Amino acid sequence: MQAQQKPKAVRLPRIVVIGGGTGLSVMLRGLKQKPLDITAIVTVADDGGSSGILREEMQMPPPGDIRSVLTALADAEPLLAEMLKYRFQNGTGLAGHSLGNLILAAMTDITGDFVTGITELSRVLAVRGRVLPAANQAIVLKAEMNDGTIVVGESTIPKSGLEIKRVFIEPADVEPLPEAVQALRDADAILIGPGSLYTSIIPNLIVPKLAEAIVQSDAVKIFICNVMTQPGETDNYSVSDHLSAVHAHIGHHLFDYVIVNNGEIPPQVQSLYAEKGSKAVHLDLEEVERRGYKVIADKLVLFRTYLRHDADRLSEHIYQLVEDWMQRKG
Repeated sequence: MQAQQKPKAVRLPRIVVIGGGTGLSVMLRGLKQKPLDITAIVTVADDGGSSGILREEMQMPPPGDIRSVLTALADAEPLLAEMLKYRFQNGTGLAGHSLGNLILAAMTDITGDFVTGITELSRVLAVRGRVLPAANQAIVLKAEMNDGTIVVGESTIPKSGLEIKRVFIEPADVEPLPEAVQALRDADAILIGPGSLYTSIIPNLIVPKLAEAIVQSDAVKIFICNVMTQPGETDNYSVSDHLSAVHAHIGHHLFDYVIVNNGEIPPQVQSLYAEKGSKAVHLDLEEVERRGYKVIADKLVLFRTYLRHDADRLSEHIYQLVEDWMQRKG
């Protein structure tokens, strides 16, 4: 009697998400519900707040954005996730630190290595996917402004009051994590954004070998545009302005698709953001399409205390694009 063949395991689509900050974490909460093999590559240029202090005092890469992404991808009890986000209000030396940042600092000290610390914490939190820093060392982010001024520090750049011409990193030849480069080579889809354009997204893309791996990859490449402009970074930017900034830094037409919000933002919400110098990113559809990008536009925002991407709806669009791409590739 012939032995029955085991059904062939179906390989999950491999997606790599690049960025940092709140927008990335929100999107990942939606994506982790899909049958996807997720790798998140996260910026290590942060130098403000708790991350900046730990970076300076512990001589380690900044943990803040990594901690946010770990929490977003964790299959952990809600109370544990809240605990990791908890920020101490009092205490000499403790005030301003988030517990998750301190745990990552402790894991780095215990294991002797930031990346190993992340891996071990990922195991404890039952993280769905892999979280990798763009490099295993802190990066100093600098910006050249339109008037020629050089501003140093990720947290300082948006506060300078000057218009950004370009950003660059030191050391310029920083080595990316080999696992991050390999993840990009193996990817079926590469997602970039949402997040602060000049201080969360582009710093990853200008790590030399990461940019090279993205350009050479035959994965579908998707840019998720921010919903609102960011004061001091992308004032009055349209969708095409965001794309131009990436192109200017990388020197390549990077994306196949652009996902943007075209849902109406209530006037009272617009007023709230206008007080902070922020407004909805204008979708200049004709210009974006003229440059060869395919646009997916939908109502993609939710408003509670802040405007955020609708993680479920956004992840559904992404999943569909990845599925279609893989079918076409065969």
